[in-house]
Amino acid sequence: MKAGIIGATGYAGAELVRLLSGHPNVDGLELSSVSYEGGRIEDVYPNFFKKVSAELKKADVVIETADVVFASLPHGIGEGFAKACIERGKPFIDLSADFRFGSDEAAFSAWYGKGYQYPDLREYSVYGLPELNRQAIKAKNKRVIVGNPGCYPTAATLGAMPALIKGLVGTSAIIVDAASGITGGGREFARSYHFPECADAMSPYKVGCHRHMPEIARNFAVIAGRAIPLVFTPHLAPMNRGILATIYIPLADAQPVSVPLHPPSKEIAAKTAEIHALYAEFYKNEPFIRVLSLGSVAATNRVRQSNFCDLSVHLDQTGSMLIVISAIDNMVKGAAGQAIQNMNIVCGFAEDAGLSTIPALF
Repeated sequence: MKAGIIGATGYAGAELVRLLSGHPNVDGLELSSVSYEGGRIEDVYPNFFKKVSAELKKADVVIETADVVFASLPHGIGEGFAKACIERGKPFIDLSADFRFGSDEAAFSAWYGKGYQYPDLREYSVYGLPELNRQAIKAKNKRVIVGNPGCYPTAATLGAMPALIKGLVGTSAIIVDAASGITGGGREFARSYHFPECADAMSPYKVGCHRHMPEIARNFAVIAGRAIPLVFTPHLAPMNRGILATIYIPLADAQPVSVPLHPPSKEIAAKTAEIHALYAEFYKNEPFIRVLSLGSVAATNRVRQSNFCDLSVHLDQTGSMLIVISAIDNMVKGAAGQAIQNMNIVCGFAEDAGLSTIPALF
């Protein structure tokens, strides 16, 4: 089949090109870019030279000729393309936030400053986190709009999901402290991504008001069946790729104690092992979730350029706080790779097709 990409020259779009070019079920790419229309993808990204050669066409040409369409566009402008795909019975996989909130137009409007252009399209849409919504994604068949999750929500949700489903979470707030590589800001220049500003520096941004906060909170509530208090703080890290989320989860069975002045006890070690076993069992059949062995700590360089999410499980010294470290590549599991994983589910391909790359450690 042919895959189409609208917005192929952004960072996530270019990752789609890179990954889909090696997909065993994709035998052609149709690419679109407003900025470089009429040019060629290999001239914009020289890494594709002699590997991927494709003209950058108008979006309506891509929609007509492709069998499945990806959109890697700014928020609030993709609904018309989604409508055209639905009218033609073609899957539309959207990497923006336009379809992440389902029928909750008020939440989308509050955080993204725009209403829905075609509200009725939400009857075809599904939130595309496969580990959470795989059956719902399958049930939509090919007349579907997949709202690909945000990168921070992917890392946070996968890290907290087993604890939420198993009822381990207490009433205090879950704290998500996360750092992203600079590619998360997109290809367009901004001063905070300028090398002298971000090199050798790590800084929080949009403290208390990041757009991904309501998506994380919604996911937590859906999984737990109740509202979960959330504190989310993103940071810009001096690296190209990756998200590292440290998730602090208050345990429901915890007793208030002071911080001991000694290392964790044998009882805490046993409790850590028990929760680790729960996580390992929960994710044992997931092709892209790797629950690391006890004592290991997740890190971004071990998932680089892959669709893996690495999780490590820890407890604090008191045994009252579960600490889960979640590491993904923001451009792959946080964007293009997850979109292809969704395509594989919708089209009935092997879920890991085109996504079997071993992470590049260095």
